[in-house]
Amino acid sequence: MEITAPDDFHLHVRDGEMMKMVVPHSCRVFQRAIIMPNLVPPVVSVEDAEKYRERIQAAIPPGVSFEPMMTLYLTGSTTPDDIRAAAATGFVKAVKWYPAGATTNSDAGLPETKVDLVLPTLKAMAEIGLPLLCHGESTDPTVDVFDREAVWVERVLKPLIEAVPELKIVMEHITTKQGAEAVLAAPKNVAATITVQHLMLNRNALFSYGGKGGLRPHNWCLPILKREEHRLKLVEVATSGNPKFFAGTDSAPHPTTAKESACGCAGCFTASTALECYAEVFEDAGCLEKFEAFVAHNGADFYGLPRNSAKVKLERKTTTVPTQLVTSDGISVTPFRAGEEVRWTASLV
Repeated sequence: MEITAPDDFHLHVRDGEMMKMVVPHSCRVFQRAIIMPNLVPPVVSVEDAEKYRERIQAAIPPGVSFEPMMTLYLTGSTTPDDIRAAAATGFVKAVKWYPAGATTNSDAGLPETKVDLVLPTLKAMAEIGLPLLCHGESTDPTVDVFDREAVWVERVLKPLIEAVPELKIVMEHITTKQGAEAVLAAPKNVAATITVQHLMLNRNALFSYGGKGGLRPHNWCLPILKREEHRLKLVEVATSGNPKFFAGTDSAPHPTTAKESACGCAGCFTASTALECYAEVFEDAGCLEKFEAFVAHNGADFYGLPRNSAKVKLERKTTTVPTQLVTSDGISVTPFRAGEEVRWTASLV
């Protein structure tokens, strides 16, 4: 099977030696990626984004074509002038909103209760066409962790669409029926990314996986895995051909020791086999004819980008995922589906 080379519209590459190890896995087949800005300190300015972009570019293997598409981190201090400056660069493609406390390195984010502080900024984004990428979970401590996305849809997404109707919004890594249905019901300027793990796993995989019980820290991510009914809804919309839905891996590497700990970090490192895993989902759904649109067309079209000219070949050839990947300074990372077989092998043509 040969398809247009894909893009990853939600990617964490970290920094330093970790970045040098993970970037080659993404650019093996993906041609572009929307880079998340939740470093410490976060990427809040054009200058921050430019410097981070240069570090990522330095980690790309020689002769490999890969474009890091940068984002700014939304805070209560982000101004319309910041937005205009970002748009003028050509390499900042979006602004990311992490509600404060929602996930890894989100403490500096705009609280979900203070959207009014940045309404002028959001209106400037709407005028320019710069998308807002939302980690769509409520951080209200009274809300159950499995209900945070559904609550955010009602309390935040729907009022936000009403307040700034022309704003391009991507509801990132949707995990629920409510999230999928909200995107389906919204205007065409509202879309969603879906990860590999939320298409393949339900919340049982946190406690039992591969026929074995016990906590499974490498399946722990935010938003958390949900019930099977929600996973099935995600598969339905992803494989439907609807252009509102596209691939965003949310690949998020952490040291194995930080995952397998008393307070384990949230995130699945899927970059090494993301495309192959997406292919398995579409094959199992009997919808391989819709696969190319999901991974290579829909996201580019939503962002107003040209589709990639390069091609990727996927062969029905089984490979085994490594149990560990190691940085140059000896830090081990456990990839998604470590030690398991994947049914497809992808390579650039």
